[in-house]
Amino acid sequence: MTLLSQNKDPRYQPKEYVEITHPEWSKNATIYEVNLRQYTREGTFKAFENHLPRLKKMGVDIIWLMPIHPIGEKNRKGRLGSYYSVKDFRGINPEFGTMQDFKELVNKIHSMGMYVIIDWVGNHSAWDNPLSRQHPDWYTKTRSGNFQPTPWYDWDDVIDFDYDHPDFRKYMTESLKFWVKETNIDGYRADVAGFIPVDFWENARAELEQIKPVFMLAEWESRDLYKKSFDMTYSWTLWDQLREAVNHQKLGGLVEYLSHDVNSVPRNAYRMVFTDNHDKNSWEGNPYLNFGDGLKTAIVMTGVVNGMMLCYSGQEAGLNRSLQFFDKDPIEWKQDENEILFTKLFHLKHENQALWNGKYGGEMIRVVNSQPLKVISFYREQNLDAVFPILNFSDKEVNVDLDTQYFQGKYRELFTDQIFDIKEKTNLKLKPWSYLVLVKQHQKL
Repeated sequence: MTLLSQNKDPRYQPKEYVEITHPEWSKNATIYEVNLRQYTREGTFKAFENHLPRLKKMGVDIIWLMPIHPIGEKNRKGRLGSYYSVKDFRGINPEFGTMQDFKELVNKIHSMGMYVIIDWVGNHSAWDNPLSRQHPDWYTKTRSGNFQPTPWYDWDDVIDFDYDHPDFRKYMTESLKFWVKETNIDGYRADVAGFIPVDFWENARAELEQIKPVFMLAEWESRDLYKKSFDMTYSWTLWDQLREAVNHQKLGGLVEYLSHDVNSVPRNAYRMVFTDNHDKNSWEGNPYLNFGDGLKTAIVMTGVVNGMMLCYSGQEAGLNRSLQFFDKDPIEWKQDENEILFTKLFHLKHENQALWNGKYGGEMIRVVNSQPLKVISFYREQNLDAVFPILNFSDKEVNVDLDTQYFQGKYRELFTDQIFDIKEKTNLKLKPWSYLVLVKQHQKL
């Protein structure tokens, strides 16, 4: 048999879609969203600092702060207003403290080996943002020539920007650079990122990178943002399919999600996976209502699929209600089993390369089982590290056979430390909503 020489024509060579370089520290990072107003009774940067040792112990790497800017008063919603109605893109909300307080918080986070990104609301501003008086042409208008909220939404406390103006683009880019230069933050979470032109983000990323490597999270879910602008997007789709799986005990959508993730998401793209965040907490109820008895199963799933696991403020304390969005409503901090789940999964992310982000982690490989309508099972491996999750998404005890011919070996179960000796065929009895995270680490087992 004659071996053909490898084709050298550049037209037929595979190309990596993602052209940006992720910060080195992000390859096995976890993320935590901070609702500062509700985090403590004081609701300040200084009060939040007291929680940093606990979050570090949990395994948090990226601290994402919801918007820290002054909030508009005109057409304000509620007594305190929405974080996302920004009155000054280069100012600090006095409710939280001073600019010096914020700089000290950033320094404290960095000193503990963690990173910080802030929420950026580039699509709109408060009605009484000075830009509306100084540069009214930077905003979209109604047919009658008046300011307007972002079309189709009920965001009556904000008015919509127009990115067709080069001077406005420069102002917003310089504002993004301001916080990186002045406070040494590590990047941004971009609110409704898809409403803002991609070419704006691509240039902004390039200019920010001239200051320092940054991490960018888009509140969006589309492929084009990965190419030159954002390290990570949301995965609302996983949230939707997890809720469907838990509430209706139908796995078709979840299986489709896993297939699409493997086959359509760029290999080096990051996806943020979650069971709760401030949007879902405010508008969709809370994780206990959304996922019921299957909540912990869903949380574990977000810790083992491809993506970066998010913990939202209070989830680790068993937050069982929606937080008020426009008024004061402090979180009740208490011990809860959720903290054990997040802690074990976050630390596993750090230690086991199979779960690392993007191209650094292992592909999700389906493990065929005899109960495909109830049980999700898959395998991930990278550099001899492996993770083998098996999750029962039903309220019934399940007897399941798994085809484990190619996944044999000894594994330690993450939550019980029980050793499993996986052979060519495996039979398991799984209690309702139970899960196993079987772990193989070449240096530890």
